[in-house]
Amino acid sequence: MTRTEKAHLWQQHITDWRASGLSGMAYCQQQSLTYCRFVYWRKKLAKPESVPDRPAPSGFAKVAAVPSADSPEGVTVSLPSGVSITGLHTGNVDLLGAVLRQL
Repeated sequence: MTRTEKAHLWQQHITDWRASGLSGMAYCQQQSLTYCRFVYWRKKLAKPESVPDRPAPSGFAKVAAVPSADSPEGVTVSLPSGVSITGLHTGNVDLLGAVLRQL
């Protein structure tokens, strides 16, 4: 069996599985298929996902120092949503971490 024929056969299995309403494991048992091979072909034949316009969040934030004579004592964190957290210093920096984890 050629590679193209295998791909066509597995695409038909995946189409039939979706129409069956069964779990992947149950479908494989019913059709006497190896589940790991089914998962392999399901992933291989999946349509490629579209590339997002912007990269996924990495967990890091862009930081820029903006000196200002009229800023309050301490550090100010300005989020892209427009929210600003002011008055941060070494004594309450743990609080900032807790607040950001909630956002």
